[in-house]
Amino acid sequence: MSSPVETLKTATSAMAGKAGVANTKPLNTFLLAIAAGAYIGLGFIFFTTVQMGADKLPLGVAKLMGGLVFSVGLILVVITGADLFTSTTMSLIAKASGRLTWAELLKHWAIVYVGNFVGSLLVVALAYFGNLQAGGKGAFGQVIVNTATAKVSHTPIESFVLGIGCNLLVCLAVWLTFAGKTVADKILAIVGPISAFVAAGFEHSVANMFMIPYGLILGYGGQLTFSNFLLVNLLPVTLGNILGGGVFVGLLYWIINRPAE
Repeated sequence: MSSPVETLKTATSAMAGKAGVANTKPLNTFLLAIAAGAYIGLGFIFFTTVQMGADKLPLGVAKLMGGLVFSVGLILVVITGADLFTSTTMSLIAKASGRLTWAELLKHWAIVYVGNFVGSLLVVALAYFGNLQAGGKGAFGQVIVNTATAKVSHTPIESFVLGIGCNLLVCLAVWLTFAGKTVADKILAIVGPISAFVAAGFEHSVANMFMIPYGLILGYGGQLTFSNFLLVNLLPVTLGNILGGGVFVGLLYWIINRPAE
């Protein structure tokens, strides 16, 4: 594996490179972001499938199973080179290294965020028109509605804090992939942290771009409303993701491992 200093160099070059593409070939980045949003949505479809009937298992076992299978989403993102907003927050290290301007960084973030949303909604459409919600005599759809409702039942402060915890683990997973040398290394590095974030119930902005809109289609009402999706969940979770990944992982390891001036 790479040393921590070598890992920082790899991560900085990777993040600067992705931001560079976003600013010179924004369509390419947008398409990669659509792909990433779709892969996370597919990971949540796997999660939902496994959770059907999981209420008969010990709670911890059910949560572990959900986390393990959801990690497929980030594996697809990393191995294919797609652009996911939560890991894109670490482009702060490229800005800190003087390789990006604020305008370039924010353009990168905006393109990826919108593209992730589009990709997530495309998978919502795929699932809905494929009638996946009818699976297990309606159990699949009930898991979607229950999960979406739980996500909008937090206070905005709770959503913000849960967003920090989520992207701390997601970006640690991605950081570990920068240290790995093989595909197997990278896959193994992803599974543990991603399983932990899902099992703990932390909040991932892009995953919620899939789960909550799908829940809104199937069970709109009560707490499950469009305004709660945006204001109670998505906005505070996004801000928490930026802090948890961009600052508490990216900038932390940049401060610790950057070359002496």
